[in-house]
Amino acid sequence: MGMLDNQVALITGAGRGVGRAVAEMMAEHGARIVVSDKDQGPAEEVVQAIKASGGEAIAVCGDVTASEFAPMIIKETVASFGQLDILVNNAGYTWDSLIHKMTDDQFQKMLDIHLIAPFRLIREAAPYMRDAGKADAEQGVNRYRKIVNVTSVAGVMGNVGQANYASAKAGLIGLTKTVAKEWAGFQVNCNAVAFGLIDTRLTQAKEKGETVDGVAVGIPEKVRTMFEQSIPQKRAGLAEEAAHGIFYLASPLSNYVNGQVLHINGGMYT
Repeated sequence: MGMLDNQVALITGAGRGVGRAVAEMMAEHGARIVVSDKDQGPAEEVVQAIKASGGEAIAVCGDVTASEFAPMIIKETVASFGQLDILVNNAGYTWDSLIHKMTDDQFQKMLDIHLIAPFRLIREAAPYMRDAGKADAEQGVNRYRKIVNVTSVAGVMGNVGQANYASAKAGLIGLTKTVAKEWAGFQVNCNAVAFGLIDTRLTQAKEKGETVDGVAVGIPEKVRTMFEQSIPQKRAGLAEEAAHGIFYLASPLSNYVNGQVLHINGGMYT
């Protein structure tokens, strides 16, 4: 039996990088997966990879910052699989600038994707997580449900050029701890992972020219090299290593872990 048998996991930003690694890892352990991504092509690739390995998955794509997104994807999840046991708020990107040059739009967009979108998804999931847990308890059933929010070391320590991103990620920590307090009695665990430098398209050399929504992403190669050398383990983390932390917080191994921020950063800020 898999550790996540008979569970349904919804993962945002699951078409690439850490999100994809989490989706495939959870599927390997028996979960049925809802792959959410803004881009249909990568999401479908993940679904096909999961199915090829004997798992179950569907792709539900859209913009997590749209007001109609949360009701739509929760409805699709329940219509397809009948329940929701694990919610991973992973979608996001960065749009950096120094504070004195940052626009209102830059600041708001980071709040929208890193804080408001997770809030809306958690709120929309309440009937299938909080209320379902309450119903289980009334029937003497002991079943845990898990929410994992992806924050960042920037949300804990701040970071030059990332006032918008750091503010949103710090807010997400506050949301995580509040949901943990409000829903713990219904056997819903809400925790966060705080990533340092993880090797994804968002942290690769900026010279490669990757963009998200027209915004250039990545880190200048010289700066990235210096950043890596400042990490005690002297390297960026792999997407799979980041996914392990999310998997732990979504699994039965963490049933008595609630309201915590798990740092996955190679020893930074310790």
